Amino acid sequence: MSITEAVHDLIETMKAGDILGAFEKHYAQDVVMQENSEPPTEGKDANREREKQFVASIKDFKSLWIDSVAVNEQDGVAFIEYGFNFINTDDQDVTYQQAARQTWQNGKIVSERFYHG
Repeated sequence: MSITEAVHDLIETMKAGDILGAFEKHYAQDVVMQENSEPPTEGKDANREREKQFVASIKDFKSLWIDSVAVNEQDGVAFIEYGFNFINTDDQDVTYQQAARQTWQNGKIVSERFYHG
């Protein structure tokens, strides 16, 4: 599967609300993830816990939309601009947008940095 195909599969899985399924399928064991300029979280186990905490904060997943996607197959880099809308466990309607820069190796994301305000 090309990086472009994998990115689109990741997006479709997340649009269906299966955030943890997308994580399990597309992230490497040694993945490093980072929010803005916060310290990075290293390893799939530690990042899985972060993802589980995020998913646990969602009471009703409404939508995910994509603003733009760019993939450089040669360098193994993808950039996705997207947004989420959901109701959290405090019954608040939450909408936010972010961008993610991903580095892919051997069909898996080995590094991802999120940029959001």
